[in-house]
Amino acid sequence: MTIKTVKGFHDTLPDESNIWRWVSGRIRETFQAWGFREIRLPLVERTELFARSLGETTEVVEKQMYSFPDLRGDSLTLRPEGTAPAVRAYIEHHLDQGEPVSRLHYAGPMFRYERPQKGRYRQFFQMGVELIGESSAEADAEVLSLLDALLARLGITGVTLAINSLGHGGCRPAFLETLRSYLGAHRTKLCEDCLRKIDANPMRVLDCKVDGCIAVAAGAPSILDHVCEECRTHFEEVRTLLDLLGVKYVVDPRIVRGLDYYVRTAFEATSAHLGAKNAIAAGGRYDGLVKALGGPDVPGLGFAIGMERLIALLPEDIDVPSDRPSVVMVGTGIPDARRAAFALADRLRRTGIAVGWGGGRSLKSQLRRADKSGAPFVVILGDEELERGEVVLRDMGHQSQERVPRDRVGDILLRRLGLDENAKT
Repeated sequence: MTIKTVKGFHDTLPDESNIWRWVSGRIRETFQAWGFREIRLPLVERTELFARSLGETTEVVEKQMYSFPDLRGDSLTLRPEGTAPAVRAYIEHHLDQGEPVSRLHYAGPMFRYERPQKGRYRQFFQMGVELIGESSAEADAEVLSLLDALLARLGITGVTLAINSLGHGGCRPAFLETLRSYLGAHRTKLCEDCLRKIDANPMRVLDCKVDGCIAVAAGAPSILDHVCEECRTHFEEVRTLLDLLGVKYVVDPRIVRGLDYYVRTAFEATSAHLGAKNAIAAGGRYDGLVKALGGPDVPGLGFAIGMERLIALLPEDIDVPSDRPSVVMVGTGIPDARRAAFALADRLRRTGIAVGWGGGRSLKSQLRRADKSGAPFVVILGDEELERGEVVLRDMGHQSQERVPRDRVGDILLRRLGLDENAKT
């Protein structure tokens, strides 16, 4: 009996990993262009962190977290999202004492127990940013512009960026009562989970993906009709700045996000090509979260990108540099010749050239393997080449070959591969 991966988990094979590495690099470069610096966070946090930050009645905390007791009996959780751990690190390491505004970006696997589907696994990879210490509408627009620029840089089209204002603790209660009244009049159309949420957190019903609940949410009162003047002014300024920057968006009052810490601006980037759960990236403002977790009373906002979903939307003709060897070394003939080829391969690698080793098979089988590798060059070293101090350099693209001195082949390859402008021809 063979052992297979656990349901909801998956392997990323070499060709896929190459795409992941390229996309991750472009994302990191974009984050850095906006002034964000990397923070690396642990996979495991105390369960209390997520219960306090996400909300004990959220679907993530109630149903989706991988939590377990450690050997001392403390409850630990595989992180289901990145914002709470980033805020925990911000508080624990007193980052507010270094700079008034912290601009952090992170990357790594997250874990949620939910039904696996296209682009969504129980272990999934996210990259995200957190901007902590700035409350202005400019910060909201800046983060949204970053997301827009990132999608454009990757050539991803057909994405809708939807934004909303959730108000804050001062203006939200009146809306919640209006919403409870509306939902109560439509109880027979709601799923069992949403019936429980009417009293605990009725805004969560607006985020439900059950068909009946979606229909009810479509006719629900809009929070934009109930936010206070301060929140309305903030949201209008965000929209003005997005228009100034040329960022395309729609206003969707049903966007509430599934976590308790969001206030004011909330947003999602969605694609119609991903099914019912179609968010590629999502985030918003969480001005009270840092204080709620024991830190200073500072505002914050951010977003996370689901990498599996993002990569599924890449253009088919995207040009991703290959991670396959640039050169295949073929050693043939007497043992001394094969050893010399083996040593030459090692020397070339130390200069930064990606070299595959043909192995000790026949010349014909090694050349067949080199051809399948897709490497643009093959270097052949056999008995005759060993005696002459040469190698055969074969250009696979031009179907040509030449003999070159063995001590110069490294410089020649560096030049032809464009790796060293100072290499000798």
